[in-house]
Amino acid sequence: MMLRNVLRTSRWLVQKKINRAASVLTSKPVLKTHLISPACRLPHSQCYSNTTSSIPTEHIDPLVFEEICKETLESLCEYFEEIVDNAPNLKGADITFSDGVLTVVLGPEYGTYVINRQTPNKQIWLSSPTSGPKRYDLVLNNGGYWVYKHDGVSLHQLLQDEISKIVKDVDFKRCAHSLV
Repeated sequence: MMLRNVLRTSRWLVQKKINRAASVLTSKPVLKTHLISPACRLPHSQCYSNTTSSIPTEHIDPLVFEEICKETLESLCEYFEEIVDNAPNLKGADITFSDGVLTVVLGPEYGTYVINRQTPNKQIWLSSPTSGPKRYDLVLNNGGYWVYKHDGVSLHQLLQDEISKIVKDVDFKRCAHSLV
């Protein structure tokens, strides 16, 4: 219980930092030093912007990226554990989360989902038994969320669509950094 409270506090602090940064960025043109890496060598016009989504992913501060990844994956892990605990058709399922890799084995009938961070690419990768592999980029609007650029569908929306075919009453918008 104490660990869960620590995780919630950590999520709240990062969410607050992202929201504060977004409000500062939309209210006045300032250099995005707390969100982007000091190594950013963008043209002057790109370092000043009205929206946080214009920050190229490769220039997001690595610590902010890692924290958002950690929160996303831990939140998904907790939610998948809750789903498995409450679903009678998933009694043999197994959830593991280690070193930035979340593996959700739902059994031979439903397959295995692997969700992991890709720090060099600043992405989260998903391997789905239904839709195959996808690479999600971080969008810093609305507290940060993950989007597959080829179709515009968020990570949590895809999971919502696919897992709701296996288990009724799933709600991935409860997870950290979700957009459903």
